[in-house]
Amino acid sequence: MAVLDRPSGGATEEVSADDPDVMAYLTSKGPTSYFDLLRADLEFIRVIEDLIAALLSRGVILLTDLPEQAQEKLLRRGSLRRQFRDKAGLMTEDEDVL
Repeated sequence: MAVLDRPSGGATEEVSADDPDVMAYLTSKGPTSYFDLLRADLEFIRVIEDLIAALLSRGVILLTDLPEQAQEKLLRRGSLRRQFRDKAGLMTEDEDVL
């Protein structure tokens, strides 16, 4: 297997950079500090998202208490999660944050 950042004569398939197979390949090769950091960041984003959802559901904060950009990002992620869940059937209902 090879991962290329541009088309090559022998390359026959194009996948996104966040494809699970690509990520698995990249994290299994050489130094992984960047990929470990990226994975930790993505996991931490989910923790923050869950924390905000818990605070919202308990009425500790209101969505409108957050800056407008934060509101938009949270709503967009919630919408994307629902779309992904509905199309792929990979997430459970309780994983939907907003």
